Amino acid sequence: MIGVFDSGFGGLTIVGALHATPLREYDYIYLGDSARTPYGNKSQEVIYSYTEQAVDFLFQQGCELIIIACNTSSAKALRKIQQQWLPKHQPGKRVLGVIIPVCEEAVKITRFSRIGIIGTRATVESRVYDQELTKLRQDLQIFSQACPLLVPLVEEGWIGKPETNKILKKYLRSLKEKKIDSLILGCTHYPFLIKDIKRIMGKNCQVLNSPQIVAEKLADYLARHSEIEQKLGQQNKRIFYTTDNPDRFKQFGERFLGEEIKEVKRIEM
Repeated sequence: MIGVFDSGFGGLTIVGALHATPLREYDYIYLGDSARTPYGNKSQEVIYSYTEQAVDFLFQQGCELIIIACNTSSAKALRKIQQQWLPKHQPGKRVLGVIIPVCEEAVKITRFSRIGIIGTRATVESRVYDQELTKLRQDLQIFSQACPLLVPLVEEGWIGKPETNKILKKYLRSLKEKKIDSLILGCTHYPFLIKDIKRIMGKNCQVLNSPQIVAEKLADYLARHSEIEQKLGQQNKRIFYTTDNPDRFKQFGERFLGEEIKEVKRIEM
């Protein structure tokens, strides 16, 4: 099975994108840690601890490969999970993040080498996007904006509300003034707001569809790693776990994915 982990609802954007590809037929387990979201305002030690707990849980459920959909976890915990935890506890299995695929695409599409990034405070302060982008191209001008209020607004279902749009405009104003030509949504919650983000940024800025990019990169990864792909079930199974209210998760998930979620199980981490 393929595991998808996020700090809350945000990783559903990845699941939705996977559903729009031939990867739809694979079996998936989703874990959303909504009880402890947002991660973006927490320390690196806490973020790593939460991420390790989630990864361990998903491997115990039978996953062969896990996508850490949460940008904050990808920035603050992924490397240590891959280099230290995985060889010791689950050798032969894989944990992937979402940052590098998006950076690769941003470098391809930028017209004037002016890239903007919005993310949680932890992701922005880690400068992980800056580092990965600079590895790919030295001439980039990179501008970042922390948006700590957006995750709680999405988790509360305030998508499209005037108050949310007002906050979005305030966060995006500085990036518009920098005349960026490409914008990275450095949090999996933000694609829920992509229509309003595109409207506010205008036609001169390309807003990257991060979930679609991650889905395409996963398909490519599995095509290159048959030793992993052959172990994955393809019976279209869907299992959802949350650390908070399962009814609320089910309602939100069904509305976003446009399909029935048979059951959401609550767990404690």
